[in-house]
Amino acid sequence: MTEIVPKTIAAGINFSANAWRPEFSGADWSLTLLLRGPSVIDLQATRDGARHVWDVPATDTSTWKPGDYVFEVRATNGADVVIVSEGRVRVRPDLAKAGEGYDGRSEARKALDAIEAVIAKRATLDQERYRINNRELYRTPVEQLLRLRSHYVELVRREDAKANGGKLFGRQVKFVMGLR
Repeated sequence: MTEIVPKTIAAGINFSANAWRPEFSGADWSLTLLLRGPSVIDLQATRDGARHVWDVPATDTSTWKPGDYVFEVRATNGADVVIVSEGRVRVRPDLAKAGEGYDGRSEARKALDAIEAVIAKRATLDQERYRINNRELYRTPVEQLLRLRSHYVELVRREDAKANGGKLFGRQVKFVMGLR
């Protein structure tokens, strides 16, 4: 069976999905998509022949709270309930509702930018720890910041590769050398 629920759903955009499995194709079976996370979303599929179809208009998805959700697709036939599919999905915010100053960066990119800002400021500060009037301030050692930076650079690299269709460096270029 193919994937029923995509990895991400955009709030404020039409959501469509469908499922078909021979064991649940009878008229007495119904499918429900349950999403649990920042809010509770229950979607009942309608029948289209042997298929179960979810068509949710943008006016409905625009009320969905963004965030990470756990989902289950359940098939029901009277007292019988079976999990057809389960996993995780991220609901992205409705950009039409995003106001001025909206920060669309991923959490990994935000962390990387913050770490790089600290490293840049630390270039002028050489003390790791100091005391003023009985108050002490500790700073994260530069070595640890560099390790954290490497970790987040890798996470951001993977996100960027995923956004580029799995290509690590963006566009794919074909290079052909000919003999003369």
